[in-house]
Amino acid sequence: MAGFIPEETINEIQKSLDIVDIISEHIQLKKQGKHYSGLCPFHGEKTPSFSVSPEKQLYHCFGCGAGGNAITFVMEMENIVFVDAITKLANKSGISVPDVGYSNSEQESGEKDKVKREGHELAAKFYHHVLMNTEQGKQAYDYLVERGFTTETIERFQLGYSPDQPEVLKELLENRGFDLQEMEAGGLLYRQESSWDLKDRFRHRIMFPIRDVQGRTVGFGGRMLGEGEPKYLNSSDSPIFHKNETLYGIDLARPEIRKQNTAVLFEGYVDVISANKAGVNNGIASLGTSLSDRQAQLIRRNTERIIICYDGDNAGQGAAQKSAEILERQGLTVQVALLPSGMDPDDYIQSYGTERFRREVIEASVPIMSFKMQVLKKDKNLQDEGERLQYIEDVLKEITHLSKAVERDFYLRQLADDFSLSLDALKQEQYRLYKEESRNTTDKKRENGFNDRKRRWGTDQYTKAKLLPAFQNAERYLLAHMMHDSQACMEVQERLGGDFNIEAHIAIAAHLYAYYSEGNPADAGTFINHLQDPDLIKEASEIALLDITEHMSENELVDYIDKVKNYPKWVEIEQIKQKIKEAEKNQDVFLAAKLGNEIIDMKKALKK
Repeated sequence: MAGFIPEETINEIQKSLDIVDIISEHIQLKKQGKHYSGLCPFHGEKTPSFSVSPEKQLYHCFGCGAGGNAITFVMEMENIVFVDAITKLANKSGISVPDVGYSNSEQESGEKDKVKREGHELAAKFYHHVLMNTEQGKQAYDYLVERGFTTETIERFQLGYSPDQPEVLKELLENRGFDLQEMEAGGLLYRQESSWDLKDRFRHRIMFPIRDVQGRTVGFGGRMLGEGEPKYLNSSDSPIFHKNETLYGIDLARPEIRKQNTAVLFEGYVDVISANKAGVNNGIASLGTSLSDRQAQLIRRNTERIIICYDGDNAGQGAAQKSAEILERQGLTVQVALLPSGMDPDDYIQSYGTERFRREVIEASVPIMSFKMQVLKKDKNLQDEGERLQYIEDVLKEITHLSKAVERDFYLRQLADDFSLSLDALKQEQYRLYKEESRNTTDKKRENGFNDRKRRWGTDQYTKAKLLPAFQNAERYLLAHMMHDSQACMEVQERLGGDFNIEAHIAIAAHLYAYYSEGNPADAGTFINHLQDPDLIKEASEIALLDITEHMSENELVDYIDKVKNYPKWVEIEQIKQKIKEAEKNQDVFLAAKLGNEIIDMKKALKK
């Protein structure tokens, strides 16, 4: 991984930067003893399990297993390759990186992606030029102005117009020397089925450039001007654009999201732009698709709080509930901005103005539980006793899912006041529902327990306090010392070699032996740069953060190695014990006695 840039340059970059500063650009960190901690940016959580060591320049999440150094952090956060992460960090530190290139396959792939992005940048400029400066774009421009879009807004979002001609962009790209097959792979062109000729994907549409977090144009959304289907058309997924990983407006909204620690989630581009025009500059949208876990993770990396502002119809409210569940799973505090039935944000702004939108919609947003209660109440006749009781039970079920006791108490009291009910009676019923749901959940877990554990084994099984077998702890502490001391590594290599018991530990040890044989320094962060397997990086990062003595004594070394070497023998003893049980079951006294003596001899040997 580190072979594309000189090792000396990578080490210089790493030494010039503090991992705490790098990670603090993305999440809030608090000092706790020797380490810093915060909420993990890679998975949803409400209790910090993300630890950063300034001494070792490493991070590890005890919740999801993510780990590494400053380089791997930037790679994960920005979704970029190793060389790009190094370049990004080099720019921060003012160190120049020689242009040594990628491997042949990576270079080819990287060059193709770069060409696709350049094609999209050219297309965005072309569409914008057509909208702002040509007679062809006048109808689209007049439409936007009629909708209240100012020139400043159009410029800020680089809106454009795609002419109603089948090959105008294709000809421009061809004249500029772009490979048309790459432009097809990038989603700017498509093949007409009847002739198999390449044509422009977008025609007679108002164009909304879609940018990634770095502000690079990677796709488009196009709204049909006049009659035609589909009304909205997005770029298809491509090597540079994935709808379920991208948020419209994130590049412009990100600084304001970070500043306010709040994002506002809309359904579409027009809503984001209209809200921006109304002074809501932290708005983003999920590209006309239902919100995905990856999009929710991207939001969580930038804020802890989100306001959902979807359309006021039933479909919008249903989508808001689904999105809220996904966002809450990522550890976000969710509120919902309520709109009148049949209105979307743009409609409301057009009808009531920007100030009322900010004050009466965004700033008046309600907690997700209050929103759910309003939705449950909406379709019920609460004068009818049966529907009233059904509503109360539905609300109690929702209250059961609340994690905080204070929240549960608040809504139980509200329900008691609304219907003049006994608070104790509601608490008893809510507890009954909780027990019933717990039983159902337990039954499901028992039914699927083995498969579920097997499926989730790995990062989902990380916990803050690991109760590991003695041999496994011994292997981990040996590897920790080996990462921080080349002499310790040589001792372990001579006495133990590759005889670790855990597969990941065998691999890490082998990498360490090779790493030191090349004359590399004893530095965990530098060693991790040499690992390419993401699972090994996570495991090595966690081990490197173990609290160890500066030097491993001879007694420690012997003790750890004995535990590692003896573990297979203890496994064998357990297997013999099972054979004894079978022998006794079959009333084979002689075999049982013989096996018993074997165990006695093995235990004596282990004690020696």
